[in-house]
Amino acid sequence: MPNRKPNRFASYVYPSLVPESWVTPPRITKASTMLVPDLVTHLARLGELAGESVPVTKTPLPNPKMSKSQEDIFFQIKEHSRHVLFCGTHIIQTRYYGTHKVRAVVLRTGFTTAKGELVRSIMYPKPVDFKFNRDTYIFVGALAAIAGIGFIYTIVLMVQAGEHPSDIIIRSLDLITIAVPPALPAALTIGIVFAQYRLKKQLVYCISPRSINVSGSINTFCFDKTGTLTEDGLDMHSVVPVENDNLDKEYTDLSKVDNDSFISAMATCHSLTRIEGVLSGDPLDLIMFEATGWELIEEGEDSSKFDMIAPTIVRPKSDESRSFDQHFKPLQKEIGIIRQFTFSSSLQRMSVIVRMLGSQHFDLFAKGAPEKIIQLSKPDTVPNDYHDKLMKYTQHGYRVLALAWRQLPAKLKYTKIQRIQREQVEKGLTFLGFLVTENRVKPETTPVITQLRQANIRTVMVTGDNMLTALSVAREIGMVPPKEKIVLVQGYPESGKVEAYIEFVYAEEYKQETSKTGSASIEEVAVDILSRDDGNNFHFAIDGRSWSVVRTHFDDLLQKLCVRGTVFARFSPEQKGQLIETLQELGYFVGMCGDGANDCGALKTAHAGISLSEAEASVASPFTSKKPNIECVPTLIREGRAALTTSSGIFKYMAMYSLIQFLTVCILYW
Repeated sequence: MPNRKPNRFASYVYPSLVPESWVTPPRITKASTMLVPDLVTHLARLGELAGESVPVTKTPLPNPKMSKSQEDIFFQIKEHSRHVLFCGTHIIQTRYYGTHKVRAVVLRTGFTTAKGELVRSIMYPKPVDFKFNRDTYIFVGALAAIAGIGFIYTIVLMVQAGEHPSDIIIRSLDLITIAVPPALPAALTIGIVFAQYRLKKQLVYCISPRSINVSGSINTFCFDKTGTLTEDGLDMHSVVPVENDNLDKEYTDLSKVDNDSFISAMATCHSLTRIEGVLSGDPLDLIMFEATGWELIEEGEDSSKFDMIAPTIVRPKSDESRSFDQHFKPLQKEIGIIRQFTFSSSLQRMSVIVRMLGSQHFDLFAKGAPEKIIQLSKPDTVPNDYHDKLMKYTQHGYRVLALAWRQLPAKLKYTKIQRIQREQVEKGLTFLGFLVTENRVKPETTPVITQLRQANIRTVMVTGDNMLTALSVAREIGMVPPKEKIVLVQGYPESGKVEAYIEFVYAEEYKQETSKTGSASIEEVAVDILSRDDGNNFHFAIDGRSWSVVRTHFDDLLQKLCVRGTVFARFSPEQKGQLIETLQELGYFVGMCGDGANDCGALKTAHAGISLSEAEASVASPFTSKKPNIECVPTLIREGRAALTTSSGIFKYMAMYSLIQFLTVCILYW
């Protein structure tokens, strides 16, 4: 890092920033990729890259020196993305200690940033070659060669006949225009023009007319999930607390839940905050907190909450203004959120350390993926019907989160709580139950997917959402038929002396391992699956991390996985583009339908991209639909086929007409 004098700063405009420059967010709202080196928490809106414009909490880098047993940790932008502000991020507020300024250091600028790479992929996409256009150019070249032969033939005949030089030139050039008709380009665009007009009447707008013909050859269509196949928001379905060591009872009304720890977990285990008086945060956290009927209170200014012992307080809504009675006993339940361990995609969980009003100890509440929470919970607190209930909800398309709780030792004081590592407290939990939400599928989705499958057009889901949700939606909309198996492809990178390897696991029976290999033979896996399932079809599902492992260590398997892959979850914008390119290399004509800026690269790379948004995605996409659903997909393919048939028919007619006329004129000249 460059030397700097403490507390001395100067104002610079964005072009002056270079890597290793120190900046003070939030004054830099359009900054390049930045690393947050000091103890500072940011609340940022990451809509331009994540596809969902919701506030996300950015936390300081963990300090490995706090744990003597911990080895040196090297910064990696993907693993530490929770501590990085990416280009395009809008900083809403910052929190800091006392009068210490918020500091960050610039890592990358310009086209090397995440947004810069996205813009570069839009400006310079991989060229798409369409066979009809290529064959058209070849045939026109062949006609030009024939015209050249006829040109020489005419000159020779007329010179021998003693014709006037002006007549020789006119007749010779006339033969060229007969062989290569000048009206051919105009005739080929007739079908495209009429198809574009019909698309406009269906509220599908096109900025690249040459893509209409290509869309008529599409045999594979990729879809984003959130906002494309499903609605944007989430809805609360129910809660299933542990009662009498089982998960029998399901509640849609939380006032009937007689489990204080479960309600407290829902009220505290989130990263919500108030911005200008409005409760803001992740949609899932919002619906979870609002379902409790509690209120969230943040005292003081937004920018200096870390000076307080409890920056955030939650409590049931009440008309009582006092917190204590005359004997200093709490009148109502109040919980202060002392520290947050934010959600990590690698850990698939988040947790908070809280202290109840009048309590002598701290408590920890955690929520996350059920398979992760169950590993941290004490076995005797997990109900026997855990797996059955979990499979019941996930197979019906619901998103399930598990909640857990732990009472921390009384010897842990406030200063120790602020420095403790999450691994030291996220263990020995008491399992509390399930929180069940649903991401409603748009009513137009299932009929369109069925129509595409009946037309032998392959459908693929590529999303940034988690795998379980993607699998359940794929089942619900018919992308994966009920009788066909889903096999999860799980790749694990090198770790110490352990080489990278791949596991194939049934999605329906998560614990049942299909195959495990360091140099997997996809044919052996397929034979194994088909022999177990009496010849039924199967589908591969792979997440972004495993995709990276396969691309790095098992490149020969990549195309084979894409042939049978149907669900691709936790994919970054760059990985979506890589998937489209791989399918194109396999000979597929690929379409892409998405609604977010994170789909821009894939929309531009595909043979035909349809944007359901009029924002950033419409800039990169050749087609934009005013209707925010996928009904435009069959319409585009239908019109593309009509335009392609028209262009092909006109081309054949013009070519045969020219050849016949050329031969007859040559005979007449002779």
